[in-house]
Formats: sequence, structure tokens, C-alpha cells
Amino acid sequence: MKVPTILLLLLLLLAVELEFLFLNPCESALQEDVSALRAFTQAISEDPMAKLSDWSSSRDPCSFSGIKCSDSKNSVISINLSNSSLKGFLAPELGSLNSLQELILDNNLFYGTIPKQIGILKSLWVLDLSVNHLLGPIPSEIGGMSSLKIINLHFNGLTGAIPPELGNLANLVEIYLDRNKLNGPIPGSRSSNSLMDLGMPIPHSNITGICKLTKLKVADFSYNFLLGRIPTCLEYLPRKSFQGNCFEDNHTILPRSTQQCASVNNQETAKETYEQSSGRTNHQKLKEPLWLLILEIVTGGAAVVFLVICIIRSAKRCKCKTTVVIPWKRTPTINNQRFVSVDDGMLKTVFRYSRQELEVACEDFSNIIGSSPDSRVYKGTVVNGPEIAVISLSASIAQWPSCLELFFQKEVSNLARINHENISKLLGYCKENEPFSRMLVFEYASNGTLHEHLHYGDSGQLSWLRRMKIAIGIVRGLRYLHTELQPPFTISELNSNAIYLTEDFSPKLVDFERWNTIVSRSDNGLSYLTNGGVYNSFLQSSDTINLDVQCNTFDLGVLLLELISGRQPHSKDGGCIINWAMEYLQQPDKLNMLVDSDLKNVKSDDLFVICGVISLCIDPEPSKRPSMQILCGMLEGGIDTSVTGILKESSLAWAELELSV
Repeated sequence: MKVPTILLLLLLLLAVELEFLFLNPCESALQEDVSALRAFTQAISEDPMAKLSDWSSSRDPCSFSGIKCSDSKNSVISINLSNSSLKGFLAPELGSLNSLQELILDNNLFYGTIPKQIGILKSLWVLDLSVNHLLGPIPSEIGGMSSLKIINLHFNGLTGAIPPELGNLANLVEIYLDRNKLNGPIPGSRSSNSLMDLGMPIPHSNITGICKLTKLKVADFSYNFLLGRIPTCLEYLPRKSFQGNCFEDNHTILPRSTQQCASVNNQETAKETYEQSSGRTNHQKLKEPLWLLILEIVTGGAAVVFLVICIIRSAKRCKCKTTVVIPWKRTPTINNQRFVSVDDGMLKTVFRYSRQELEVACEDFSNIIGSSPDSRVYKGTVVNGPEIAVISLSASIAQWPSCLELFFQKEVSNLARINHENISKLLGYCKENEPFSRMLVFEYASNGTLHEHLHYGDSGQLSWLRRMKIAIGIVRGLRYLHTELQPPFTISELNSNAIYLTEDFSPKLVDFERWNTIVSRSDNGLSYLTNGGVYNSFLQSSDTINLDVQCNTFDLGVLLLELISGRQPHSKDGGCIINWAMEYLQQPDKLNMLVDSDLKNVKSDDLFVICGVISLCIDPEPSKRPSMQILCGMLEGGIDTSVTGILKESSLAWAELELSV
């Protein structure tokens, strides 16, 4: 038997490893941090803004962009790469950054799951992974991060239940879990209220889950698929913190539809049944052989001896220094740009905001309502002024040649000429170089998007009459853009997310994606900029403009189908909405099958007209799709939304009229 030989080899390897780790404790600590940062960069597949380019040019990780070290420079205490357009997954090695206090990676393109190793970060007090593409459950290990004060996982695709272990975070002050796909109840309860009624303190053992968070001040659980009742300990929070869920009490607002909630509940029941049936055989402990147990004891004893020796030797020669270089491929910058003259007088009639004004209005640019690799969208309120939406372009001065500056100015000038009641108006722009800023400022309709109301809100608020008014308003706005402006103006991504609603449910078309679409018209956005693509885009042919108009017409057909049916344009179970609707559109006697089942007082004449418009819009031959002038005339002439028309249709229409005005 070769066990003694194997044992000697293991002891020798252990000695070498311990010597390496403990010859210099300070160097070893920073060495571990450097190894974790190396693993982090290796998990990044795209860095379009070159945020990590200096991670390979410097030997000192404390000088890397987004990294902050302790005062003694022997450990990393902060990673802040917010709004960096990084794409990749979160490396589990981040859990080895033992001194890390801040992990701020919001507004990027991280995908995959949150590694459970994050829970090892006992010193962490801010965890911000919001506005990414993260999936899977929230690791229960996060409940062991005793220093955590702020958790922000808002706007991802997280699923599963909220871990009850979060109730162990005694220092937690803020938690944001909104706009995910979380299900199940909010974990948290207090035992019988009778003790409170008698003025007696509730034993701590009778308080569970989130209710144990005595320091919690802010929490947002909105727009998930949470079930059950809202814990009474959380009723001090605003009602909007729970909207868009499947709760069974009266404290919530804008609940999801019964169909959506039932679907998620059925999926969760099936999952639990599977896990229970498959987990019965996974808990049997295997018995270890006797020789292996002896080997483990001997190896452990040897490890202790070497540990003591190495600590004594290393205490005499502690040098906190590292020479490790993290490899990173620098993202190319724009070179050899053709020179384009820029006319600074082009925007003299457009209002110019300062960055400071917009920073104050948008609460230090913290109120994010949208993001992409090329821009961020913020919501704000101007002092003594209106609510605004601010599009901030994600670029540095090194990535901003003169041709791009010219395009920005032309785009501002183009948007400034738009003036219609159903289109969000450009209020101004921001142009500063210190820090580099290029922003567009639009008026903001504060009642949310049509998409939110159709799929996450109270469908009762969108009566048939109100939907018809929204449809006519959308088409009027498109008619203005397509036929009354020269050259025509098109919406880059026309869908229900591009329709904002005012307090009286009037539609406002927005084009927050316009800049992103232009920059990404090439397979490689940087290559597009480098090869003069933006410059050439000024010279769009009439064929290109006509194609964009026809695409808008097709998108309108899809949008109107979504409006009357309440169905998503694309879904995993239902497929494409057009494929589903085609059978009914071709049979006039089955048009009612297209209507949202929750709708009342549906006028058959209106349905016939709007389905006729839809059929024309989605004609597979683009050249056969009519102009927006014709489509608008069909809706305005065929659908009567006046008070007289409503009352003529039904003697009980007063209620709907009251709801719709």
C-alpha cells in the first residue's frame, strides 16, 4: 500500500503552500485581493467604455479605476464600477475580498446568477447589483453578511422566494428588490397581536424574517409576483412599495391580474413537488474508510505545526507590496477620424441646461428609469419646473470625435423642431466637457408607460373607451411625425414602453432608444463610429427613410393588438402575438376573441375599425401598408370618442365616461 508515500508528498506540498502564504502576511492579503480582481476581469466579456483598461497598465491595484484601498494600502475596500456598460458574469472569487465594504456594480450588463460566495463578505455594507440581467434566486448566504446596510437588486430577472435569512441582517437600513420575478410570500411575521394589545413586549423568538429588521427604513418589493399577505410589520412603508404583485390584502395597489398570479403559483407548486420528491435520497451520509480518517488526522496535525513555524518566520519580514499585473485587453479608442467642422451656433435657439441643474433635478443622477450600453435615462424634477426625463450618453471625451459632436448637435436640432401634444417635447440639452456630459432633456409624463398599465397595473383603469383614445392619440402623433415633418421623423423602437401616459391617460410618444439604435446599426458599435458610420448616417437616402416609416407602421399594428388584447407582443407560452391573432383577424365573426376578457362595454363597430387598421399595418408586403394619414383617418372617422357618441351607445355609459376623463 502506498499510503505513506502519498502522505509524505501531501505534507511536502502543504509545506510549500504554507511557506508561500505566510512568508509575508500583508503581501499575501493583497495578493488574494489581486487574484480576486484578476478573476473578476476574466469573467468580463465586454468593456466598451474601457473602464478596466488601466488595470493592466499599473502594478498597484489601489490605483485601478473604480478601486479604493484601505489607508494602509494593504486591502481593497471598495469596487465601484457603476454605469460602466460591463458585460459578463459575477466571478465567485469576489467572495475572497475579505475587507470589501462596497460592491457597486449597478447599471451594467452582468448576467447569470449571484454567486453564493458573496455571502462571505462579512465587512460589506453596500451591495448594489441593480439594473443588470441577473437571474436565479437570491442566495440565502447573503443573510450572513452582518455589516450590510444597503441591498439594491432592483431591475433584474431574479426568481424564487425572498430568503428568510435576510431577517438576520440586523444593520440593514435599505433594501430594493423591485422589478424582478420573485414569488412566494414576504418572509416575516409576528406572533399574535394580543401581546401588543396588552402593551406587553413581543419575545424576539416570535418575530421572524424581515420583521426582525428593526433598523429598516426603506424597502421596495414592487413589480414581482409575491403572494400571501403583506406582513403587518411592514405596513409603515408606502403602498407603492408593494404594487404590481399578487398579494391578498387591501394594502397593495395596482395588483397583477388573476391569470398572471395563478400561472406563477402553479409553476411554483410544481417546482416544490419536484424538489421534495427528488430530495429524499440526497441526505444520506457516506461512511469514510478508516485509513482515510487516519490520513486526515495526520495531515491536520502537520498543518498546525507548519502554520506555527511559518507565522513566526513571516512576522520578521512583512512588506506590504505586490508586483502582480492583471492582464486586460485595452478597448480600442477612436483613431484616424475624419475631420468634420462643428457649428456651435446650430443650437442657439435650444435651451441649454447646466450639468449641475440636472444633477440636482435627478437627485445626483440616482433616479434611473432606463439604461443601455450607450445611454442612461434618469427621471427628475426641475426646481420650480416640470418633471423631466434626461438621456445621458455614455461616452468619454476620448470616444467623442468631431463627427459625433456634429451628429449630437444635428440630433438636438432635429428633436427641437417637434411640437405635438402626443409627443414628448425636447426641453433642452446639456453640453459640458468637465466632466464630459452630453444629455437630452425631455418632458416626462408621470403616469408610467402603457406597457406597465397593460401588464402590471389595474386593467380596470384602461377601459375600452380609454384604450380607443390612446390608440387615436398614438396614430395622431405618428401622422405628425411621418407626414407633417420634412424630412419625416420615425420612432426607433415603437412599442408600449415608448408610450408614456399623462394623468388623464393621454399618450406621449418618446424615443429614448433613438441614440442607441443609431450607434448600434453596425454589428460592432465602436467599429461603426470608427469607420465614419455616424457621419454617413447624416446622408440617409429616401429609401432608408421610407423603410423606417414602413417599420413604424408594422410596429403600430403590433402595438394596437397589444392594446386591445392585453397580451405581450412575445411570450414563451403564447409565442408571437401576430401569429396568435391572424386566425381571428381573417374571420370577422371571431374578432371578439382578440379582446381582453377583463374589458366591458366593448363597441363592436370600434373593434371592427381597429382590427381593419391592424390588418393593414401588418401586411407582409411593406409597400402595401398605407400611410399614417390614411390610418389616422380610419380611426378618427370610425371611432366616436365624443361624449354624445358614448351616451348614445349605452344608457349606463356615465360610469365609463367618468373613468375616462
